[in-house]
Amino acid sequence: MPRGKIKNGNGKRLATPQSVDQAVKSICDIMRRGNCAGAMQYVPELTWILFLRILDEKELREEQEAKALGVPFRASLDSPFRWRDWGAPPETLPEGQTNKRFELQNAPQNAFFSFINSQLLPYLKDLKNRPDASPRQKVISEIMTGVERVRIDTERNFLDVLDKVHQLTAETVDPTHVFTLSQVYEGLLLKMGEKGNDGGQFFTPRQVIKAMVRVIDPKVDETVYDPGCGTGGFLAQSFEYMVGNLGKSATAEQLETLKQRTYWGREKENLIYPIALANLVLHGIDKPSLWHGNTLTGQEIYGGLFENAPQSYDVILTNPPFGGKEGKEAQINFDYKTGATQVLFLQHVIRNLREGGRCGIVLDEGLLFRANEDAFVKTKRKLLDDCDLWCIVSLPGGVFTAAGAGVKTNLLFFTKGKPTQNIWYYDLTDIKVRKKTPLLIKHFEEFFRLLPSRAASDNSWTVDMVERKRLAADEAKPLNEQSTAKSQQAAQLNEQIKDLKKADPRDEKAIEEAKAKVSELMKEARDLASKAKEIEDAVYDLKAVNPHRIPVVDTRTPEELLDIIEAKGREINEALSVLRNIKS
Repeated sequence: MPRGKIKNGNGKRLATPQSVDQAVKSICDIMRRGNCAGAMQYVPELTWILFLRILDEKELREEQEAKALGVPFRASLDSPFRWRDWGAPPETLPEGQTNKRFELQNAPQNAFFSFINSQLLPYLKDLKNRPDASPRQKVISEIMTGVERVRIDTERNFLDVLDKVHQLTAETVDPTHVFTLSQVYEGLLLKMGEKGNDGGQFFTPRQVIKAMVRVIDPKVDETVYDPGCGTGGFLAQSFEYMVGNLGKSATAEQLETLKQRTYWGREKENLIYPIALANLVLHGIDKPSLWHGNTLTGQEIYGGLFENAPQSYDVILTNPPFGGKEGKEAQINFDYKTGATQVLFLQHVIRNLREGGRCGIVLDEGLLFRANEDAFVKTKRKLLDDCDLWCIVSLPGGVFTAAGAGVKTNLLFFTKGKPTQNIWYYDLTDIKVRKKTPLLIKHFEEFFRLLPSRAASDNSWTVDMVERKRLAADEAKPLNEQSTAKSQQAAQLNEQIKDLKKADPRDEKAIEEAKAKVSELMKEARDLASKAKEIEDAVYDLKAVNPHRIPVVDTRTPEELLDIIEAKGREINEALSVLRNIKS
């Protein structure tokens, strides 16, 4: 269906993340010269401007579709508060038409800013207070809550921004390569020097999100939750996937369920929260149930959109922050206390997944292999005891490098309700991921083909966790028995020491020798128990180690290496001699 006669500016198609980044950078260049020096200024500014621009395009399309079907349509915004009224460049309008912007551009100086600050912004913020406010209107008001006035210094700079933003449309941005709003935000943080990586908050590439959603396969009438939703990528992709699966057979009731009651999330960052709301609304989710606050501490900033949230969820899809450090106010809420953000998030996920519920989660390599910290081991033990961890995908290095994170990561998939018996691994680490060669959905083709049968291949294998635990228990058993025996000997000696102390006269030498022996026995007992614990905890080193990969081993002897070095030295000396002769 045609999208109306409003033109798209220069009409240039933005087919790659880089082209979107460049378009956004040109907008930010204007903002920086217009008194928005850093990301803390221009990210919120660009968010609401871009949101209102694409919202208008979306509602124009919905209005046309409703008209074609002969059904009523209720716009979220009235004239002259729609983008087409005050934001669209007059020269992009159909011939003979004019708009509010044309009027304001030809009015006395500061008339434009006066309209924005004293009419448009108050109007948008007040939408949620209307008695008949729609879910979308409430979300619009929440997105605008932090916008007090236009930050850009002059009307000329502001109009230049509007002209550039008008070109960022659904028609010009290729949806197969980028999330429009997510890419805008991540591009800003990455390219403008404020990556926000101190807390381990990274952008999840869309291809990874698509693969995870496909594996978990969320269904209509299931709730989908992301406890650290960022810009809303997992929730938006889940919506697209579920609507796509329904196809033309979708009923009005099913679509209403997806748009109103399915997607739940939490986000802490003030800058990201409104972008997540905007992203989900523009994807078609009329009521994005997002909670603004700290997921781990429970400290709430705004919970008005999270009313009637379920106690547990059918599906959890998430890429929690890793690398962050949490204080006691967060740790107090969890059974296994640690400052490691990702460990606490994993505990939160296990707790909030319903019996029979499914989860896909991105976790860093460190969480998988670390077996030397109590909270890491106990959290993974709970995961394997309470859930069936049926698949781990080892991602190649560099998947998150474009988002400022060089951390090696894995995808974990599990179902709550029964313990893990076997883990099927799939290894993608042979793929070389670079800035210009990102991980693509086609790289998951063999994985998707083998997953239903958990088949073995050069890249896949199965680990029997029941057998691994049994072997570890058998190996640790004699050590634990020896440790117990040593402790018992020490206890018997302590009883003898009590008797020696009561003796008259006291044999101080015998007492000291007995105490020394007790200390020796207790140390031996602790050492044996520690070795046993290391063996038992090693079961929870879940790192993917491909048994089919033959390690490259340098078999040359030291003498052979010295001969090679000596030969290379002679080559260098001969080359230097030739150069000296040429020079002379």
